[in-house]
Amino acid sequence: MEIKTEDYNVYYDDETKTISFQGSLRLSGMDEYAPIVQILEEIAEQKPPVITLNLRKLEFLNSSGISMLSKFVIKIRQKKDMAMVVKGSKGIPWQGKSLKNLQRLMPSLTLELEELQS
Repeated sequence: MEIKTEDYNVYYDDETKTISFQGSLRLSGMDEYAPIVQILEEIAEQKPPVITLNLRKLEFLNSSGISMLSKFVIKIRQKKDMAMVVKGSKGIPWQGKSLKNLQRLMPSLTLELEELQS
């Protein structure tokens, strides 16, 4: 499962149960995020014990994108038999604050913010 455009790339690694986001997601409104939501929902339906969101290479995510991720986190929280790991980067300004908010939505979520690579 993959969505690849000039601006961003979203793909799922079935072996590691990791959804990776790269580039810049500046889509306008939830309608444009629908294909990504569809991938996320398909993965949730498979009920892997742990889903990992790798956002370390996602340089920008607008408010609609944050809303999309928040709704996905809430959906996973409701599935008591699933856990979530979110990987982010301290070097990308929006991630520190926004990803901590995902942890508020799902307290059991594991948030891994990696240090800047030199």
